Amino acid sequence: MTNTDNIQSRIKLRPANKADLGAINRLIERAVQTWNLPERVKRLALPTYFYSGYDLDHLHLIIAEDSAGAVIGVAAWEDAAARDCPQGRRGMLLHGLYVEPDRQQGGTGSRLLSAAAVAAREQGYDGLLVKAQADAEGFFRSRGLQQLAVADANRDYPNRFWLDLTGAAE
Repeated sequence: MTNTDNIQSRIKLRPANKADLGAINRLIERAVQTWNLPERVKRLALPTYFYSGYDLDHLHLIIAEDSAGAVIGVAAWEDAAARDCPQGRRGMLLHGLYVEPDRQQGGTGSRLLSAAAVAAREQGYDGLLVKAQADAEGFFRSRGLQQLAVADANRDYPNRFWLDLTGAAE
């Protein structure tokens, strides 16, 4: 067992609850601060990334906790709009995936992504859709997600990725 495997075996995934929101949003703030964006853009956009009690009613949120119970990652998902998915495909949108900056590249993001893919399969979705922040493109590509073409530049988010869960060709 590698050191990363040992660390990952001590990470627990569980549904988020209202009491977790402060820790989740502080983690998101730390993660967003690492993005390659101007400071003003980060400051102005940051509040739109935070989750609230309302989100707990409309999204599925899971957190990753370390052995001390600290929140070190979060993932959220919901139904994807049909127009954002490959034609004729039904997808689940990975609304957000954030990992504590000092815990990145240790497998936590992969575990959260895998949990989202399992949930999507169990719910009968054809695939998992991600609208990735530019800094995260490499992460999603390395985990087998395929970038979707931009058909309409006025409508399509440019960094859309799809994880096919059916085995069908795109």
